Amino acid sequence: MFLFLVVALAVVVAAVTLAVVGGGEGGGPLPEAAPERLQDLLPLDRPINRVDIEALRFPLAARGYRMSDVDDALSRLGAELAERDARIADLESALAGAQASAGHVSMEKHAPEDH
Repeated sequence: MFLFLVVALAVVVAAVTLAVVGGGEGGGPLPEAAPERLQDLLPLDRPINRVDIEALRFPLAARGYRMSDVDDALSRLGAELAERDARIADLESALAGAQASAGHVSMEKHAPEDH
């Protein structure tokens, strides 16, 4: 009985090995699967918006997410956030300057004139 189990195990191991290595009519080993890549890329022709971020899905890799896909997305987001922060700072500075000059002009109009 023990000998039968050993022979059966050897036959199963041999069959699995032949199937994986390509001992059948396939003519070679199993084809390698293409690595899963990021499908929904962030748009390059316009700024990123909230919907783009919510729709962003990273494919799973052996130990989590593919690091290069995540790094690319984070770099792009960081660059766009820095650009928006600079634009906001410029607009706030321009608004403060416009308010200051409007207040200065308003003060000159209301100042009492000496005759």
